[in-house]
Amino acid sequence: MVNKVDHNLEKAIWEALEAVKDPEIPVISIVDMGLLNDVSISDQGEVTIAMTPTFTGCPAIDYMKADIIEKVGQLEEVKSVTVNIDFSNSWNTNRITKRGREQLKAFGLAPPPLHQGEIHMEMLENVACPYCDGQNTSLNTPFGPTLCRSIHYCHDCKEAFQQFKPV
Repeated sequence: MVNKVDHNLEKAIWEALEAVKDPEIPVISIVDMGLLNDVSISDQGEVTIAMTPTFTGCPAIDYMKADIIEKVGQLEEVKSVTVNIDFSNSWNTNRITKRGREQLKAFGLAPPPLHQGEIHMEMLENVACPYCDGQNTSLNTPFGPTLCRSIHYCHDCKEAFQQFKPV
């Protein structure tokens, strides 16, 4: 059973984690990206966070870890913060929350489609434009500025855009 103080601390920790943004997409939190696997709090105020980055070689891992430690560590009741990188539960784009998908779109990135574990080329080719919702788009290249993005063109609004690729 969680007492009121623990519940309040847990809520405050999750609020602090909402303030930790993906450095490559600064409008979306690590919570909405689905990067967090577990948050545990000891009776002594020691917080342990398990996180799975989008991919093993993600260059933002150390930055996000430091930001988590800083923001959660600012809470008065927290004595220490440990962030463990956990690859036992693979990250995939289905873990992005509905709010996160909306934030990606508002940022100008076409959100990845939901999938059942199989990724098909059609998922990259048939992408709605995040600016006008037009379906008359084409894939320019599956290789965008980062490993997780592809580049597209909308023939309706004449805008180039990126898609967060399904993983």
